[in-house]
Amino acid sequence: MIPQEYIQEVVRRNDIEDIVGQYVQLRRRGRTLTGLCPFHNEKTPSFVVYPDTQSFYCFGCGAAGDVISFVRKYNNLGYVETVKQLASRAGMPLPEEDDKESRARQRLLEINRCAARYFYEQLNARTPEAALARRYWREKRGLSDAAIRRFGLGYAPEDFTGLLHYLRRLGFSEEELEYSGLVKRSAKGNLYDIFRHRVMVPIIDVRGAIIAFGGRVLDDSKPKYINSPETMVYKKSRTLFALNVAKKSPNKRYILCEGYMDVISMHEAGFDTAVCACGTALTPEQVKLLTEYADEVVLSYDSDEAGQKATARSLAMFTDADIKVRVLSYQGAKDPDEFIKKYGRERFAMLLDGSADPTEFQLKKAAANYDLRDSAGRLNYLKDAIDILARKGVTPTARDVYAGRLAEETGVGKKAILEQMNDVLRSTQRRDRRKEQRDLAGQGNAADIRVPYSAGGDAALGAASAGRQLIAALLQSPEKIPYVRQRLNMDAVVLPEMQEALRAIFRCADEQLPVNITSLQQMLDDKPMAEVNRAQAVNAGHPLQQKDIDMYLERLDNAKPISQTVKGTTDDQFLSAFSKLRKEKGAADPPQSD
Repeated sequence: MIPQEYIQEVVRRNDIEDIVGQYVQLRRRGRTLTGLCPFHNEKTPSFVVYPDTQSFYCFGCGAAGDVISFVRKYNNLGYVETVKQLASRAGMPLPEEDDKESRARQRLLEINRCAARYFYEQLNARTPEAALARRYWREKRGLSDAAIRRFGLGYAPEDFTGLLHYLRRLGFSEEELEYSGLVKRSAKGNLYDIFRHRVMVPIIDVRGAIIAFGGRVLDDSKPKYINSPETMVYKKSRTLFALNVAKKSPNKRYILCEGYMDVISMHEAGFDTAVCACGTALTPEQVKLLTEYADEVVLSYDSDEAGQKATARSLAMFTDADIKVRVLSYQGAKDPDEFIKKYGRERFAMLLDGSADPTEFQLKKAAANYDLRDSAGRLNYLKDAIDILARKGVTPTARDVYAGRLAEETGVGKKAILEQMNDVLRSTQRRDRRKEQRDLAGQGNAADIRVPYSAGGDAALGAASAGRQLIAALLQSPEKIPYVRQRLNMDAVVLPEMQEALRAIFRCADEQLPVNITSLQQMLDDKPMAEVNRAQAVNAGHPLQQKDIDMYLERLDNAKPISQTVKGTTDDQFLSAFSKLRKEKGAADPPQSD
């Protein structure tokens, strides 16, 4: 294992504000920084960085931790691999470590590399089915041999065990092969190839490693596509196909397509910044990736209804992104590949130069839903158009210009349109403020605590809240650990994950480790670690004093059921406790008998 002192030093030398700021646009708010969370889709920032504790927390999805946690989660790395990466960044000598996770990762990448070679060899084999696959790439897709080599395209033959036997001969175990997602185990327990009689597209990450595959049938049978499952090296939501090629281009205008085949055809036509999402709708992580490499993105989806819906969904993902976005509009072809084949590269380049901005695209789409010769149609269109113009990201100048155009289209005065638009803007602002207040209310110390009914109702909820606050207090003031440890009855802490968190804090003190997120995340599973992260985040900027600690201890003690309080007492002790309880409730003691 890597020494704890080394890990703490890595964290000290990699300031979390600097590291997170490379991936997230942060704004300072007092002693903290906020931004849009890179781990889930949101329009209102709920992601907070705390320089004082070198930690981060998202009040939207719960993602949290230290700088190691952030880099690990964002880049889909193993723990040891992340520590080594940050150590290298800080100029620290790398630790000597038998990193099983890293070795497993390298084996998986090697399996994928060998599989890609197998698929390429099968494409060039002297068999009738290989000839059929070559005709698909060359004739149906119009690809040159250079493009086939550049993208490492291949073919998976109609064989249930061809790849399996090939990889076995190279020394890979059944367990490794099954985990790779390239083979499956049947109900009878036999392994078989997943990809059969399909043209193959390797998916390569920005570092040039083959991390997954996509396979397409050569005809129109179903399923048309099969993609690799997610593994330790492949996360669909964080991968853009062909980004490894596009990033080498001096052109910073990227073309976002629907699928692998569209991208490959675009590159063949000379548009070398075409990319696409991998087997899923566009995600915030993919949008963030684009902003790191591109200055402008043109959405180039199919012209059918499904493609236009995908365009609208993707546009929404770019609402808060710091990047210029435009939408390609074309007629006479079902997709960009067909358009280029019918009308040529130069005409497609002209389309790219004349692509519409998102507002233009949305207004045009809204107008197509109504008959503008009809009064009701014009009014309905006007309502939709005003809603579009009132959205976040549309500048006041753009609103004024489009209001003038709407006046011409509908015959309604520009002044009336602007007044209605201002009403919608005010209503939207009020709604956003109410939502922000609700979100803040949901961020209270005990807002998310769930205790079983059998644990004791409100008293148990109060005890759970006190347990969490004790965790926060000890993170703030580790010197109070002996005081709390001596007085705390751990059985009174209702939730097991809070008990685990407190025990881990005590263990840090015993082993003379820093009491911080970095130490605790190596001792705790996800649930108790989530309690630690939440406790620290909700109390950031609110120092907890000795009197607070005493109050939490008292609350835990008072939350114990009466049955637990009197358990094992003598008769006299029981009567004394019973008398005390009656006095607290305002009742007189029963008369004593002679």
